[in-house]
Amino acid sequence: MEFGVVLQTDPPARQVVERMRLAEGHGFTYGWTFDSHVLWQEPFVIYSQMLAATSSMTVGPMVTNPATRDWSVIASMFATLNDMFGNRTVCGLGRGDSARRVIGQPPATLESVRASMQVIRELAEGREVVHHGVPVRIPWVRDGRLPIWLAAYGPKALRLVGEAADGFILQTADPDIARWTIGSVRQAALDAGRDPAEITICVAAPAYVGTNPAHQRDQLRWFGGMVGNHVADLVARYGTNGPIPHALTDYIAGRKGYDYSHHGKADNSSTDFVPDAIIERFCLLGPESAHIERLEELADIGVDQFALYLMHDQPDETLAAYGRSVIPKMSQGPAA
Repeated sequence: MEFGVVLQTDPPARQVVERMRLAEGHGFTYGWTFDSHVLWQEPFVIYSQMLAATSSMTVGPMVTNPATRDWSVIASMFATLNDMFGNRTVCGLGRGDSARRVIGQPPATLESVRASMQVIRELAEGREVVHHGVPVRIPWVRDGRLPIWLAAYGPKALRLVGEAADGFILQTADPDIARWTIGSVRQAALDAGRDPAEITICVAAPAYVGTNPAHQRDQLRWFGGMVGNHVADLVARYGTNGPIPHALTDYIAGRKGYDYSHHGKADNSSTDFVPDAIIERFCLLGPESAHIERLEELADIGVDQFALYLMHDQPDETLAAYGRSVIPKMSQGPAA
């Protein structure tokens, strides 16, 4: 199993860059950031510094969307970074939550996401596409490569992952939800004539190594609120008795709204509806041994990467704990 770290691009940017440098030293091979240009600083500006400060780490957004920027701009930014640092980027893509809603716009449609995946990948890798009705090619791209990983929860989005994405991002570490979503992605890949093994599976969730469960839960309750935004969209589309597992939908029954000014922060007052049991299912808490136990279960399900959110009050301590014991243990493979 590989490991990634997910940060918000809070100022000062140099602290984000330094934490990514430290993460690589601890054995993390992927460096991800949020992409919400009003709530945090513009990540693509910071990626060049992250890549320069690390030697081999792969860098990208978790996640960008096809509505904030023109698809050709997205492709050119990735292609530029790859030209400078040697194909060390990955495009995490989704419909857009905070990045769109904070500026009064709805998330992108899945149809737009599907179309953007093809245009962004082709342009970033130097091939010609028809974009806005005209043929377009970035002429200076040489040997570019850009894998596109799609974040998804619902049946239609999971099918799109299986049909067209290079990777799948699941933003919850709940094993039951992982089994359902990964199974859906793999079946969609088979139906599309693809090899499911070619799709990288990434689970992304907060991880907090410590011995005070109550404090850890309070620090990570924000995550249930963030996931709840996507779940609310699914319930609006499919209902409470549709194809979405109750393990994912039931907990938002008490959700009354959401304040994006506290998005992804431990003090988010919009997450009181999130019960302790959801935090324990969706996140990784407790000592290193508890993290290893959950990660081994996820690895057995087929997870290739665990990307941990560090939005709590002990980020560096958790990074160090993963580097000291969790990553070495999980890198030993099944025989261990």
